[in-house]
Amino acid sequence: MNTIMRKSVLSVAGLAFAGGVFAGPIAAHAATPAVDAKAVAVAVQSVAPKPQGEQSHITVNDEQTANVKAIIAATKKAGLPERAAVISIATSLQESKLENLGHLGDANDHDSLGLFQQRPSSGWGTPEQITDPAYSTTAFLKGLRQVDGWQDMPLTDAAQTVQVSAYPDAYAQWEQQATDLVGQYWNS
Repeated sequence: MNTIMRKSVLSVAGLAFAGGVFAGPIAAHAATPAVDAKAVAVAVQSVAPKPQGEQSHITVNDEQTANVKAIIAATKKAGLPERAAVISIATSLQESKLENLGHLGDANDHDSLGLFQQRPSSGWGTPEQITDPAYSTTAFLKGLRQVDGWQDMPLTDAAQTVQVSAYPDAYAQWEQQATDLVGQYWNS
C-alpha cells in the first residue's frame, strides 16, 4: 500500500474512531430505544488529486528510468513524501523528458541544463552540478520546500513557483505519468 493511500485510510479510520469516542457517550445518554447494531465494513479508497487537463505520456527507456530512480532517491534522502517526487518527476518530464540534457546550442533555452533545465546563470549551480541528477533534484526540492502549501496546491502551480517557466500550465500534463512512475519505483 503506498504512503498516500495508507495515510488516507489511517486519517479516515482516525476520524471514525474520534467520532465514535465523542458521539458514543452522548448517544448513551439519549432517550432512544436500544437498536440491534451490526458491524458494517466500509471500503475506504484514497482520493489522490485528479490530474488537471489532458495528460501526456512518453515511453521511458533505461536512462530515463535511472533518472526517475535518482529523483526518487533524492526525494527520500531529503525526507520528503511521494508527492514531492511526483512534482519533481512531472517537472522533469516537461523540462527534459527525463533526459539529463547538456548544452543544446541554439536549440537551448539560454544556458539551461540537466533534468530540470536549471540555469547556472540563475544560481542553480555549476554546469557539472546541474547535470548531476541527485544534485539537480535536491536543488529543485530545496526550491519546492520554500513554497508555502506546496503539498496541497495543484502540481502545475507548485512546479511553476519553483521553475518560473514561460509555460506555467505545461507541468499539469505529466501528473498522471509521474504518479504512475512514483507508484512503480518508490518502494523498489
